Amino acid sequence: MTVREERPSGGRLTAEPLLLGVRHHGPGSARAVGAALDEARPRAVLIEGPPEADALIPLAADEDMRPPVALLAHAVDEPGRSAFWPLAEFSPEWVAIRWALEHEVPARFIDLPAAHSLAWQRGQDETHGQEETAAPDADADPAAGDGNGGAGNRDGEHGGSGPGEGGRPADGVRIDPLGVLAGTAGYDDAERWWEDVVEHRGVGKGDALAPFTALEEAMTALREAHGSGGHDCDLVREAYMRLQLRAAQREFGAAVAVVCGAWHVPALRRRSTVTADRALLKGLPKVKTDMTWVPWTNRRLARASGYGAGIDSPGWYGHLFAARDRPVERWMTKVAGLLRAEDRLVSSAHVIEAVRLAETLAALRGRPLPGLSETTDAIRAVMCEGSDVPLALVHDRLVVGDELGRVPAAAPAVPLQRDLERAQRRLRLKPEARERELELDLRKETDAGRSRLLHRLRLLGVAWGEPAVSRGSTGTFRETWRLCWEPELSVRVAEAGVWGTTVRSAATAKAESDAVSAPGLADVTGLAERCLLAELPDALPTVMRILADRAALDTDVAHLAQALPALVRSLRYGDVRGTDTGALAGVAAGLAERIFVGLPPACAALDADAADEMRRHLDAVHGAVGLLEDAAPPGHADLRSRWRSVLRTLSGRDTVPGVIRGRAVRLLLDDGELAQDEAARLMGLVLSPGTPPADAAAWIEGFVGGSGGGLLLVHDEQLLGLVDRWLTGVPAEAFTDVLPLLRRTFSAYEAGVRRTLGELVRRGPGRRGSPSAAGVPGFAGDLDAARADAVLPVVRLLLGQDGDEPAGDGRAADARAAAVAG
Repeated sequence: MTVREERPSGGRLTAEPLLLGVRHHGPGSARAVGAALDEARPRAVLIEGPPEADALIPLAADEDMRPPVALLAHAVDEPGRSAFWPLAEFSPEWVAIRWALEHEVPARFIDLPAAHSLAWQRGQDETHGQEETAAPDADADPAAGDGNGGAGNRDGEHGGSGPGEGGRPADGVRIDPLGVLAGTAGYDDAERWWEDVVEHRGVGKGDALAPFTALEEAMTALREAHGSGGHDCDLVREAYMRLQLRAAQREFGAAVAVVCGAWHVPALRRRSTVTADRALLKGLPKVKTDMTWVPWTNRRLARASGYGAGIDSPGWYGHLFAARDRPVERWMTKVAGLLRAEDRLVSSAHVIEAVRLAETLAALRGRPLPGLSETTDAIRAVMCEGSDVPLALVHDRLVVGDELGRVPAAAPAVPLQRDLERAQRRLRLKPEARERELELDLRKETDAGRSRLLHRLRLLGVAWGEPAVSRGSTGTFRETWRLCWEPELSVRVAEAGVWGTTVRSAATAKAESDAVSAPGLADVTGLAERCLLAELPDALPTVMRILADRAALDTDVAHLAQALPALVRSLRYGDVRGTDTGALAGVAAGLAERIFVGLPPACAALDADAADEMRRHLDAVHGAVGLLEDAAPPGHADLRSRWRSVLRTLSGRDTVPGVIRGRAVRLLLDDGELAQDEAARLMGLVLSPGTPPADAAAWIEGFVGGSGGGLLLVHDEQLLGLVDRWLTGVPAEAFTDVLPLLRRTFSAYEAGVRRTLGELVRRGPGRRGSPSAAGVPGFAGDLDAARADAVLPVVRLLLGQDGDEPAGDGRAADARAAAVAG
């Protein structure tokens, strides 16, 4: 570094250390840092960040390292206590690291060690998003894997140690330095001001230090007015940075460059004694920490994701950093390519017109170049025809982006992480930041392995995949997953490392521990189901032992009814997954027997809410018994007939709430154990004038509520007539009491079913062949041959028949029948 004695306009001697105050994740700052380092040629580069990561700096030059990435620090004894320092390609710190590695210059981190910041968190309230943060520079909840240290938090977006946020004045209101500076310049938007003065400002030759000098002067004025803002953590961090800076100067002389948040620059420039700085650091708590590189994503860089140092538009900023010339034209071309891929009609003329409109808007608004707001307005008007729907796609895919970083295999990692990476490569299941659906056929070995891995990770709390509803087959051999890899999952993997060194062993240990601490019987049965899905045979003996003990001691029928469906579902997995479920069958059959005995007395004298909950248990047990009968062990045969006896008992007891009695009748009718006439007789008894209207309405809800109830009334007009006659006879004073219950029952039907019921009631149930019914489609007294004949030509084409067929031909009759059915 060339040392000159003259004092430049910034008011400092160039023999002093080169302090480059930046905005984290700012492409303009990143370009300016690169230009300043090229011009100054320092002998050492000091960067705001945890010193424990010094040994990881050389990995930034690895060809497999691709930002966005983040430094992850976590407490060894408590992996969930963690902090991130994210870096994108356009982060000034990343540019400084790469410059130092390319020029073989030492690079070091000088912020407060993570060992202190993580320990500091332990003694503070860790409330996500609270204004007073727990640790130095930790805006988010570190226990949730979203904590951030040094270069990754307030220093970043409007952050207190960077130009974007600042101290807190005496009245306790946090100030926004960018907002203050923007307001002073006459801007009402700090983001737009930053773009105009930094992001759109070119760095001329010999002028590389000018932006840093101006920004330092501005921050010095703000620090003089507002001080440290009452943040003791900033004072401690800055004291540590000054000590590290002095040490580097003793080793390298004045030829040292420091890249840090601009908010810190005045404090690092300020003269302070070693004794005073060490006094601030005395007695700081400390924990043992591990640190590594982890992949990061653009979405986690976005402020909308909840990360405290985020930016609104990481994809846009990445484009500004990468596009050295014609950024607007190149951006519009990207947008056009995306919209064309989504089958939007976008031509080169649209691109030209959008660029012209963006430039015109920038000129009207007094901006040096079009910014994100101008390009967005132009895209909406020209390429999206005023619609925000395609514009939302542009924002999601390009303005934010779904870029997922990559770290080299040489980066330190816990053994569990290594085993997970091997499994991902073996199963060809690549982590991606964009959400996607994965269809699995468990009859295929690779898909079965993917299913096992995802279920085991869910047991460990690593929610990489979430089960989704299959759009195709509903068989047990098919699964659908919704996958999305988030950076926090790296913390979850590190945290799960305490359970084992492989995914299988860790999931087994975690399942056994969860079974011991499970609060209820249903939790244990659910855990047994998850163990079968994850194929953890070593965990099943422990889980089954605890399940049997809990089932034997639990006398609450509702708990037993809640636990049975999960056990019965688990029995079905043996066919596809090859899992031995014999032990489960015995426990499930025993639970069913106890439910049969205890359910009738448990259904007596229930209030409305308890009755509704018991009705849901009744449905669940009914479905479980139907599946269990085939898998029941010897000694538990004929479960279905005994269950039907329980339903008959429930349907005839006056002490049982009407909603349960009605549901029991409905289940018997669906199983063919009750004739239509008998069901109508029971409904007639319940809807007789002697029954209170509220009880009758509850019975109706149980009988025709839920799936299929509306179709039952559509196809059995005798039942519909009973309901209609009862409803018209309800006294006026009681009608307002039963109306909410009836509306809840009938509003659950599909729109088509409700419309058909309305048409039937309008013409009168039971009058299917009456003249008034002729206008109701599908309810005529006889088949309408003329209407069927009208569609015969189309049906013949669908059946592949050419020409007319004789009237008596069987295929013509089939065609007519198909037309009528259609």
